Amino acid sequence: MSDYIMPMVTLGNHRISRLIVGANPINGGSHLSRFVNQQMKAYFTPSRVQEMLNACEQAGINVWQSGPGNIDAYMQHKKNGGALKFISLDHEQRDAGHSLTELSMVGTIAVAHHGEVTDKLFLEGSLDKVRPFLDKIRDAGMLAGVSTHIPEVVDRIEEAGWNVDFYMTCVYHRHRSGPELKALLGYVPIPEREVYLEEDPPRMWQTMRSTDKPCLAFKILAAGRLCDKPGDVESAFRDTFASIKPNDAAIVGMYPQYEDQIAMNSSYVSSYGR
Repeated sequence: MSDYIMPMVTLGNHRISRLIVGANPINGGSHLSRFVNQQMKAYFTPSRVQEMLNACEQAGINVWQSGPGNIDAYMQHKKNGGALKFISLDHEQRDAGHSLTELSMVGTIAVAHHGEVTDKLFLEGSLDKVRPFLDKIRDAGMLAGVSTHIPEVVDRIEEAGWNVDFYMTCVYHRHRSGPELKALLGYVPIPEREVYLEEDPPRMWQTMRSTDKPCLAFKILAAGRLCDKPGDVESAFRDTFASIKPNDAAIVGMYPQYEDQIAMNSSYVSSYGR
C-alpha cells in the first residue's frame, strides 16, 4: 500500500480518485513521434498492462480511463481481482466492437463522447449531433459526458443547457488550423497539428471553473512535453490542482519503464489535490 492518501471526488454516485490513469501510452499514442509510439507498444505487453493497473490500484488510483479497445484488458484486471472503475471514450461513428450495452455489462461507470469527434462536429457547426449519443449512454445505465480539446465546446453546451454529467477537458487546444496559428502566432510551427501553447491551460481551467459539473482534465503534461525535468512535472500537477475546482480530477497516462511514474504522480496529487 502507498504511504500517502489519494484525495477523492464524486462522479454521479461514485467516489473516484482525483488521479485517473489514462491509456495513451498503453495504446502507443505518444503524440510525440511514431518511434515513441512503437516503443510504448513494445513495452506494454498484456502482462505489463496488468502489472501497471495493479500498481495504480495499490497507489490509491481507482479509475482507468480508456476506450472500448481495452475492454478485454479491463475484464482481465477484474478477473485477477482488481477493482478499478472504468470510464470509456466512445462515439457513434466508430467501427463495430463492444457496444454501449457491453460496456455497461462489464462495469463501465461512465462514457464520454470522444473529443476528436466532438471537436470535428463543433468546427463543422454540427455539435448538436452529439446529443442523441449522450441519451444512448444514459439509457445503457452509465453517466454521460463530453470530451473536448476546445474550451468553447463546454461553453456552448453549458449555454444550451444539455443534460451532461461530466466533461473531459484537454488543457491544450490541439485543433487549431494553419491559418488560425498564423493569425495567433504570426507563423505556423512544424508539425502544425501538435502545437502546445503555455497560454492554453489557463483558458481551459477558467472554462472548467465556469461549470459546476465535474471536469476531468487531461494532457496536463502536454502529451509528455513537460516530462523531461521532474520539476516541470511537479509544477504541472501543482498548477493544475490549484486552478481547477475541488470536484474536478485529472487523467494522466503513465509509462513506468524508466521511472516509477505511478508513485510520483500519485504523490503529487496527494500533496496538491487536497
